[in-house]
Amino acid sequence: MDNRQNSININWYPGHMAKTRRLIKEKYDLIDIVYELIDARIPYSSKIKDIYDVIGNKPKILIMTKKDLCDAKVTDYWVKYYENLGSKVVLVDLNNNLDYQKIIDATNEITKDIQEQRKQKRFGSKDIKALVIGIPNVGKSTLINKLANKKVANTGNNPGVTKNIAWLKTPYNITLLDTPGILWPKINDETVSLNLAAFSSIKLEVLPKDDVAVYILKMLKEYYPDILKERYKVTDLSDLEEVYQIIGQNIGAIKKGEVDYERINNMIINDIKLEKIKGVTFDRNGRRS
Repeated sequence: MDNRQNSININWYPGHMAKTRRLIKEKYDLIDIVYELIDARIPYSSKIKDIYDVIGNKPKILIMTKKDLCDAKVTDYWVKYYENLGSKVVLVDLNNNLDYQKIIDATNEITKDIQEQRKQKRFGSKDIKALVIGIPNVGKSTLINKLANKKVANTGNNPGVTKNIAWLKTPYNITLLDTPGILWPKINDETVSLNLAAFSSIKLEVLPKDDVAVYILKMLKEYYPDILKERYKVTDLSDLEEVYQIIGQNIGAIKKGEVDYERINNMIINDIKLEKIKGVTFDRNGRRS
C-alpha cells in the first residue's frame, strides 16, 4: 500500500464551471442578493476563493449548510470569524424546515431598502431575485427544493448534479437563480484539496483514494479519536498496514490473506459521504480565509 501524500496541485476547471460564471455575469444586473452556500464541516475549504470576481458588490448571505453534521463548537468559531469580516451568516440544517425561515428573514432584512424605495414610489413589493452559488455538494439543490416547496432541482451526494442555471419561483416573494457548483480555477492547497475530496465536492478520480481515506483517518485520530475507535476499532495510526488489517478483518475485506484496500478506502470515504460519521469539522481554527 502506497501511503505517500505528495504536494497536490490540481487544475480543476470543467467547461460547465466556466460557462456558469459567464451566464451569471449575463444575469448580473437582475440579481438583488446572493446566497453563498458553504459546508459547515469545511467552512474554509468549501468557500469559493474568488467569489467576489463572480458576484461583485452584490449583498450576500453566507449560508452554512449541514449544521446537523458538523462539530458545533468548531463551526461556531467560523461563524463568528466570517461575521467579524462583515458577512451575514446563517447556519442551517437543510433537513429542518424551521431553519429556512432564518434565510427568509435575513433576505427581508437585507433587501428592506429596496422594498422601501418601491413603496415610496407607490410601486408594489419587488420579487427579490437571489443567486444561489457554491461549490459542488454543499446543498444548493436541497435548499432550492425546500424554498420552492416542491422538487424543482435534482439532489445528490455527488458533485455535478446540477448542470444548468434556471430561475425558480418560491412562495416567499423570492425567485432563485439555481447554478451548478463551481470551483476556482486552480487548487494548490493540499489540505483544501483533501477536504474537498473527503466531503465529495470534487470527484474522487482527482486524488488517489488511499490518500483521501488515510487523511480522513488521520483527522479523526487528531480531533475525534472516539469516533475513530468506535467506527474502525483502532486507536493508533503509526502502522497503517496494521490499521487496514484490523479494518479489513472487521468488515470482511481480507480474502486469502490479501487486504482489499479498495473496498476499505471506499468504505471510509462513504462513511463521510453517506453521513455515517457526524459531528466533525475538518477546517480548524488556525485556518484563515
